[in-house]
Amino acid sequence: MLKRNSLRRAVGAASLSTALLLGACASELGANDYSRGSIGQISRSDSGIVVSSRAIRIEGTQSGVGTVGGAAVGGIAGAELGGDDAGRLVGGILGAIVGGLVGSAIEKNTTEREGFAYTIQLDRDGDHITITQGGGDYPIANGTPVWVEYGERARVIPKGVQAGY
Repeated sequence: MLKRNSLRRAVGAASLSTALLLGACASELGANDYSRGSIGQISRSDSGIVVSSRAIRIEGTQSGVGTVGGAAVGGIAGAELGGDDAGRLVGGILGAIVGGLVGSAIEKNTTEREGFAYTIQLDRDGDHITITQGGGDYPIANGTPVWVEYGERARVIPKGVQAGY
Protein backbone atom coordinates (compact mmCIF):
# COMPACT_ATOMS: atom_id res chain seq x y z
CA MET A 1 0.00 0.00 0.00
CA LEU A 2 2.86 2.40 0.83
CA LYS A 3 4.47 1.70 -2.55
CA ARG A 4 1.20 2.45 -4.39
CA ASN A 5 0.72 5.76 -2.51
CA SER A 6 4.29 6.76 -3.39
CA LEU A 7 3.57 6.02 -7.05
CA ARG A 8 0.40 8.12 -6.96
CA ARG A 9 2.25 11.04 -5.37
CA ALA A 10 5.11 10.80 -7.88
CA VAL A 11 2.77 10.59 -10.87
CA GLY A 12 0.65 13.45 -9.51
CA ALA A 13 3.68 15.67 -8.88
CA ALA A 14 5.11 14.95 -12.33
CA SER A 15 1.75 15.60 -14.01
CA LEU A 16 1.28 18.89 -12.15
CA SER A 17 4.82 20.01 -13.00
CA THR A 18 4.31 19.19 -16.66
CA ALA A 19 0.99 21.07 -16.78
CA LEU A 20 2.52 24.14 -15.12
CA LEU A 21 5.46 24.14 -17.53
CA LEU A 22 3.18 23.79 -20.54
CA GLY A 23 1.02 26.66 -19.34
CA ALA A 24 4.11 28.84 -18.92
CA CYS A 25 5.21 28.05 -22.49
CA ALA A 26 1.94 29.17 -24.07
CA SER A 27 1.80 32.57 -25.71
CA GLU A 28 -1.22 34.27 -27.23
CA LEU A 29 0.82 36.14 -29.87
CA GLY A 30 -1.81 38.88 -29.98
CA ALA A 31 -1.40 42.56 -30.72
CA ASN A 32 -0.83 43.32 -27.04
CA ASP A 33 1.78 40.58 -26.40
CA TYR A 34 5.40 41.73 -26.49
CA SER A 35 8.63 39.93 -25.68
CA ARG A 36 10.99 41.37 -23.10
CA GLY A 37 13.55 42.16 -25.83
CA SER A 38 11.13 44.37 -27.76
CA ILE A 39 10.66 46.82 -24.87
CA GLY A 40 12.21 50.17 -25.76
CA GLN A 41 12.68 49.26 -29.42
CA ILE A 42 11.43 51.62 -32.12
CA SER A 43 8.82 50.19 -34.48
CA ARG A 44 7.51 51.64 -37.73
CA SER A 45 3.74 51.96 -38.23
CA ASP A 46 1.52 52.33 -41.29
CA SER A 47 -2.08 53.42 -41.38
CA GLY A 48 -4.67 51.31 -43.15
CA ILE A 49 -8.10 49.75 -43.13
CA VAL A 50 -9.13 46.12 -42.59
CA VAL A 51 -10.69 44.82 -45.81
CA SER A 52 -10.93 41.17 -44.77
CA SER A 53 -10.54 39.05 -41.63
CA ARG A 54 -10.81 35.34 -40.99
CA ALA A 55 -10.34 32.98 -38.06
CA ILE A 56 -7.21 30.80 -38.10
CA ARG A 57 -5.69 28.11 -35.87
CA ILE A 58 -2.10 28.56 -34.72
CA GLU A 59 -0.34 25.23 -34.32
CA GLY A 60 0.92 24.21 -30.90
CA THR A 61 4.55 24.21 -29.85
CA GLN A 62 6.80 21.19 -29.46
CA SER A 63 9.38 22.35 -26.91
CA GLY A 64 9.98 18.85 -25.57
CA VAL A 65 8.61 19.63 -22.11
CA GLY A 66 5.54 17.45 -22.70
CA THR A 67 7.63 14.60 -24.11
CA VAL A 68 10.06 14.60 -21.18
CA GLY A 69 7.32 15.01 -18.57
CA GLY A 70 5.19 12.29 -20.16
CA ALA A 71 8.17 9.95 -20.42
CA ALA A 72 8.97 10.48 -16.73
CA VAL A 73 5.40 9.82 -15.62
CA GLY A 74 5.05 6.84 -17.99
CA GLY A 75 8.38 5.38 -16.92
CA ILE A 76 7.51 5.58 -13.23
CA ALA A 77 4.04 4.14 -13.77
CA GLY A 78 5.29 1.39 -16.11
CA ALA A 79 8.02 0.33 -13.72
CA GLU A 80 5.49 -0.07 -10.93
CA LEU A 81 3.39 -2.44 -13.04
CA GLY A 82 6.16 -5.00 -13.63
CA GLY A 83 6.54 -7.88 -11.17
CA ASP A 84 10.21 -8.86 -11.01
CA ASP A 85 13.25 -6.76 -11.97
CA ALA A 86 12.98 -7.66 -15.67
CA GLY A 87 9.27 -6.86 -15.67
CA ARG A 88 9.88 -3.49 -14.01
CA LEU A 89 12.61 -2.69 -16.53
CA VAL A 90 10.43 -3.56 -19.53
CA GLY A 91 7.42 -1.79 -17.97
CA GLY A 92 9.52 1.31 -17.30
CA ILE A 93 10.86 1.44 -20.86
CA LEU A 94 7.47 0.88 -22.48
CA GLY A 95 5.84 3.31 -20.07
CA ALA A 96 8.44 5.97 -20.91
CA ILE A 97 7.89 5.53 -24.66
CA VAL A 98 4.10 5.66 -24.44
CA GLY A 99 4.22 8.47 -21.87
CA GLY A 100 6.56 10.50 -24.08
CA LEU A 101 4.22 10.16 -27.05
CA VAL A 102 1.18 11.08 -24.97
CA GLY A 103 3.01 13.99 -23.32
CA SER A 104 4.10 15.34 -26.71
CA ALA A 105 0.52 15.21 -28.03
CA ILE A 106 -0.80 16.91 -24.88
CA GLU A 107 1.80 19.68 -25.20
CA LYS A 108 0.89 20.30 -28.84
CA ASN A 109 -2.85 20.40 -28.10
CA THR A 110 -2.60 22.58 -24.98
CA THR A 111 -0.42 25.19 -26.71
CA GLU A 112 -2.57 25.43 -29.85
CA ARG A 113 -4.22 28.84 -30.15
CA GLU A 114 -6.94 30.64 -32.08
CA GLY A 115 -6.08 33.71 -34.09
CA PHE A 116 -7.06 35.87 -37.05
CA ALA A 117 -5.63 36.72 -40.46
CA TYR A 118 -6.22 40.33 -41.48
CA THR A 119 -5.94 41.74 -44.99
CA ILE A 120 -5.30 45.46 -44.80
CA GLN A 121 -5.27 48.12 -47.50
CA LEU A 122 -2.52 50.59 -46.63
CA ASP A 123 -3.38 54.29 -46.82
CA ARG A 124 0.02 55.41 -48.15
CA ASP A 125 0.02 53.45 -51.41
CA GLY A 126 -3.16 51.35 -51.53
CA ASP A 127 -1.18 48.09 -51.35
CA HIS A 128 -2.76 45.11 -49.61
CA ILE A 129 -0.92 43.14 -46.94
CA THR A 130 -2.01 40.18 -44.79
CA ILE A 131 -0.95 39.75 -41.17
CA THR A 132 -1.79 36.87 -38.83
CA GLN A 133 -1.97 37.29 -35.09
CA GLY A 134 -3.30 35.36 -32.14
CA GLY A 135 -5.50 36.29 -29.25
CA GLY A 136 -8.82 37.99 -28.93
CA ASP A 137 -12.29 36.51 -28.88
CA TYR A 138 -13.50 38.39 -31.94
CA PRO A 139 -11.86 39.71 -35.10
CA ILE A 140 -11.25 43.34 -35.89
CA ALA A 141 -14.24 44.16 -38.09
CA ASN A 142 -13.89 44.85 -41.81
CA GLY A 143 -13.77 48.61 -42.44
CA THR A 144 -11.97 49.33 -39.15
CA PRO A 145 -9.14 51.88 -39.43
CA VAL A 146 -5.97 50.29 -38.02
CA TRP A 147 -2.31 50.79 -37.38
CA VAL A 148 0.02 48.15 -38.76
CA GLU A 149 3.03 48.05 -36.44
CA TYR A 150 6.26 46.58 -37.80
CA GLY A 151 8.85 45.55 -35.23
CA GLU A 152 9.96 42.21 -33.83
CA ARG A 153 6.78 40.98 -35.51
CA ALA A 154 3.92 42.79 -37.24
CA ARG A 155 0.73 43.65 -35.38
CA VAL A 156 -2.70 45.00 -36.31
CA ILE A 157 -4.03 47.54 -33.80
CA PRO A 158 -7.39 49.34 -34.18
CA LYS A 159 -7.00 53.13 -34.24
CA GLY A 160 -8.36 55.14 -31.34
CA VAL A 161 -8.86 52.13 -29.06
CA GLN A 162 -7.69 52.13 -25.47
CA ALA A 163 -5.38 49.43 -24.11
CA GLY A 164 -6.94 46.00 -23.81
CA TYR A 165 -9.23 46.22 -26.81
